[in-house]
Amino acid sequence: MSYTIQPGDTFWAISQKLGISLNALQAANPGVNPTALQVGQVIHLPGGGNNNNNNGGNPPPTSGNGSLVGGSGGSNGGGGYVAYSGPASNYPNPAQWASYAALWTQNSRLMRFNSSEQEVDFIHQAIETVSKSSGVDVRAILCIIVQESGGNVRIPTTNNGVRNPGLMQSHNGAEFNPADPRGSILQMVRDGTEGTRDGDGLVQLVKRYGNYYEAFRGYNSGSVNRGDLNDPVGATGDYVQKAANRLMGHEWPGM
Repeated sequence: MSYTIQPGDTFWAISQKLGISLNALQAANPGVNPTALQVGQVIHLPGGGNNNNNNGGNPPPTSGNGSLVGGSGGSNGGGGYVAYSGPASNYPNPAQWASYAALWTQNSRLMRFNSSEQEVDFIHQAIETVSKSSGVDVRAILCIIVQESGGNVRIPTTNNGVRNPGLMQSHNGAEFNPADPRGSILQMVRDGTEGTRDGDGLVQLVKRYGNYYEAFRGYNSGSVNRGDLNDPVGATGDYVQKAANRLMGHEWPGM
């Protein structure tokens, strides 16, 4: 099936409008640059997509539908660090990302350096709960947690003009509460993924930019140079590059 690009369309908007996953849509269009869609351009829809713009009469979904996005499929990971650069189209398609199982095995080992076995289990549960409610790929949530805090539930809050607490260093969200470890871990993951009243999370950023890589740059920097995702825009230059390597299951010293 096919779909014709309309004014204002992004891959994220199309996936929400038609009730299909962003990953599946990107995988069905490996040669399409999601940051340069043109009105009238025809793209492919994955199986199950509906090219009726009113979504078969059903309201377009605005959040997750209870499924674990990114929870199945993917490679076994492995390999060394790759210096990805340039626009989002130069970075690996989500269809190439390592499997959630492989990424969890790899990254949960890192988490255990600073968090207890029970706390790591609570992180695991929280990632899956929030992926289901938000529609954000479970692997993206996992890798941004590791990117921001290494999975350390007691990571210090930073404040460089904006208060960034918790596992995902969210925008003025929750910190770890030892009196309620499960609940506070869930809230930290929810704040980073779904946003807070003071700032955007991954949900809003993927919707705005239409792909995960620009969303990651926006999450780290607050703004995006779409032609060069290694442009730090005042933040961390290799943030998106490292996130992509984590999602591919690559390994490197000091990861």
